[in-house]
Amino acid sequence: MENKLKLYGFNNLTKSLSFNIYDVCYAKTEREQKDYIAYIDEQYNSERLTNILQKVTDMIGAHVLHVSKQDYDPQGASVTFLIAEESMVPAKLGDTIVAHLDKSHVTVHTYPEFHPDNSIATFRVDIDVATCGEITPLSTLDYLIGSFDSDIITMDYRVRGFTRDVSGKKLFMDHKIASIQDYIDPSTMEKYDAIDINMYQSNIFHTKMLIKEVNLQNYLFNADVYEIAPKTRLDITNSLRQEMIEIFSGTNVY
Repeated sequence: MENKLKLYGFNNLTKSLSFNIYDVCYAKTEREQKDYIAYIDEQYNSERLTNILQKVTDMIGAHVLHVSKQDYDPQGASVTFLIAEESMVPAKLGDTIVAHLDKSHVTVHTYPEFHPDNSIATFRVDIDVATCGEITPLSTLDYLIGSFDSDIITMDYRVRGFTRDVSGKKLFMDHKIASIQDYIDPSTMEKYDAIDINMYQSNIFHTKMLIKEVNLQNYLFNADVYEIAPKTRLDITNSLRQEMIEIFSGTNVY
C-alpha cells in the first residue's frame, strides 16, 4: 500500500467482503433441469472453486494455512481456506521468538435451485473474504465477477475494530472508500444498474447490481430461441426478469 500509516504496534483492523452472485436460467422440462444441475456441478465443482480461491488468496498476498473442500449430493460445493497475511515462520530476536498470527479466511459455497412453477433455475454463489491488517479484499472484485456468470450481484464490505497511530490516536479506517463501485472496472459497471446503501459512520458498505440487458438465448439451457414462438419468448423473458428483480430488491414483488 502506498503512503503507509505509521502505527503503534500491529494493524488490528478486520476487513470482510461478502460477495454473492446469482445466475438465472430457463430449463423447461424435468430432464433439462437435471441436466442443468449436472452442468452446474461440473462447471463449479470444489476443484474449480479451490482454484478460484487460490487466485483470490494470491491477489491479496496472503498465505494459505489450510484448505477444506467438499462436493455435496445431490448438488452444491463448498471450499474454505484458512489464510494468514504474514509468513508463519517466526522471527528470532535474540532469545525471543516473535510471530504475528493474523489468521483470516476465504470461503465459497454454491446453491443451485429451481422455481417450482415457471421453470426458472437460479444458481447462487456466496464468497466471503475476511482479512486482518493492511490487506483489503476489494481488489479481488473484478476477478470474482469475471469468474462467474452474474445476473445479480450483491456485495457487503465492512471494516471492524481499530488500530492506533504512533501518537496513540485510534484509527477506525486505514484507507479511503466512498463506494464498493469504485473498485469495479467501469466497463463492468456499464452492464449493470447499481445502487449503494452505505453507513459511513459504521464503515459498512453495501452495493447491489442488476444486469441491464436480457438476451434470451443466453438464458436457455439446451434450446434455441428461434425454436420458440414469439409470445412464449416474451413470457419466458418476463419470467426471467421478474425473478431477477425480486432477487435484486429482496422482495416478493410479483
